[in-house]
Order: sequence, then C-alpha cells, then structure tokens
Amino acid sequence: MKTIVMGVLVISLILLFFIGIRKKLGFGWITIFGAHLVFAALGLYLVNFSGIMTNVYIPLNPTTIGTVTVLGLPGVALLYALKITLIG
Repeated sequence: MKTIVMGVLVISLILLFFIGIRKKLGFGWITIFGAHLVFAALGLYLVNFSGIMTNVYIPLNPTTIGTVTVLGLPGVALLYALKITLIG
C-alpha cells in the first residue's frame, strides 16, 4: 500500500514538472499562492480573535487555511457554518 501511494506521488510530481516546463509558467504563481496563504491565515486569525464571532473558534490548521485559500472570504463563512452545524 505504501509503495502504491509513493508511486502515485512520484508520477504526480513528474507530471506537474512536465506541465510547468511545457507551459512555461515560471515562478510567479508561487508568489501569488504564498500571498493567498498568508492572507487566508491572517483572515482566520482576525476572525477568531476580533470578537466578531464569539461563539465559534475556527482552528488554524492546514485544512482550514487551504479552504480559505481556495475559496476566499466565502470559505470563512463556509467554515463558520460547518462549525455551527456540527456543534449544535
């Protein structure tokens, strides 16, 4: 099982590298992605500690930061709604 997962990861990495070379993406997307990650973490931190939503704490972990990175501000609303739904 471990070798299958490792094989899939290696093949995925090779294909991503091939796509990057073929499309000539450069490294500009890494800067943009990094900025999105930082702003997502900062947004979640501000929501948690600003007192806007006092009943719910959204943890800062890779899953929540990734959700907000991909979905933006609606991702925070989604996490808030999920937290309320699962709690109560």
